[in-house]
Amino acid sequence: MESAPLVSFVTPFYNTAEFLAECIDSVLRQTYQNWEYVLVNNSSTDGSKEIAQDYAARCPGKIRLIHTQSFLSQVDNYNFALSCISPTSKYCKMVQADDWLFPDCVRSMVEVAEAHPRVGIVGAYQLEGERVGLDGLPYPSREVPGCEVCRLYFLKHMYLFGTPTSLLLRSELMRARNPFYEAQYAPFEDADICFRLLRTWNFGFVHQVLTYSRVDNQSILARSRARGLLNLYRFSVVVEHGKDFLSEEEYKRCRNDAERRYFLYLARCALRGRNSEFWDSHRKGLASLNYPLNRWSLGKWIPRAMLEKSWESFWGRWDRDSLVARDEEALSD
Repeated sequence: MESAPLVSFVTPFYNTAEFLAECIDSVLRQTYQNWEYVLVNNSSTDGSKEIAQDYAARCPGKIRLIHTQSFLSQVDNYNFALSCISPTSKYCKMVQADDWLFPDCVRSMVEVAEAHPRVGIVGAYQLEGERVGLDGLPYPSREVPGCEVCRLYFLKHMYLFGTPTSLLLRSELMRARNPFYEAQYAPFEDADICFRLLRTWNFGFVHQVLTYSRVDNQSILARSRARGLLNLYRFSVVVEHGKDFLSEEEYKRCRNDAERRYFLYLARCALRGRNSEFWDSHRKGLASLNYPLNRWSLGKWIPRAMLEKSWESFWGRWDRDSLVARDEEALSD
C-alpha cells in the first residue's frame, strides 16, 4: 500500500507494566504498515516507562515516547495524548494500555473508512474477556447513518461504541475539538463524544473480532460498575442526547422509561444501604443534569422497591449481590 494513509496509534499509560508489552506488541504485529505510534507516560512508577523506552529504542522513527510534566487525570491524559499525533495522520487508533488488537484490525477498519468518506467512526466486534460484544448490526453494515446507530441505542439498547480501543476515528475530528473528550462526562467521555460526532457523521462497521478489552483488571470502568454508574450513564445519555435523534414522542417515552429504571435502582440501593462514595457519585452526576437527589426525589420510588423486596423475600430469592448484578446488567444493556 504505497499510498496508504498515515494512521496514528496512541497509548496513554499509567502504571500498566503488567499489560503494556502485550499492548505494544499487538500494534507492531499489525498487517497495516503506514503508521506512527505515540506512547504517553503519565508519571508511571511501576516500570511501565522503562518498557516503553525499550520499545521506542527498538523502533526509532515509528514509536515516539512522550512524558507528561505532571500526573494527569485519565481524561486530561487522553486529550494530551491525542494532541501529540502527527498533523499529517488521516486516522487515529487509540489502544488502551491494558487492551490489544488483532493483526488485521487497522487494515480492515481503514478499508471501510476509505471506501466511505462520510464515515467518521469505524467499529467492529470486540472480545470482552471471553465474550464477544458490540454485535447486533445486520451483515453487511459497512456504512450506517450516524443517527440510525444512535437510535438503535435509545430504542433497542444496542450499544456499538465499546471503549476507545474499539474504534478508529478520522484524525480531523480530533483536531476540530479542543479538548476532544469532555471531563464532565467521565468515566463515559468516550461514549459521549460518539453521540456528538454521529450527529453529522456516519458509522462504519467491520463484522470481525478486531480488538480485545480486558475485564478482569481494576480499571476505572470496573470501579464505575461497582458504584452503579452504568445506570447513571444510561439515564444521562437519554437526557443529554435523546432529543438529537428521537421524535418528541419517542424521546418522552424513552426518558420516562430511563428515569423509572434508574430511580427504582437508586431506591433499591437506599433500602440495602450504600456508602457515601456511592451517593456522592450519583448526586454529582444528577446535578449536572439539573436533577436533585434527596429523600423527596427518591420517596415515590421507595414503596415500589419495598414491594419488590417483599415479593423477592416471599419467593426466597432476595439475594443482594445477585440482584444488584442483575439490575446493573439490565440497565446497562
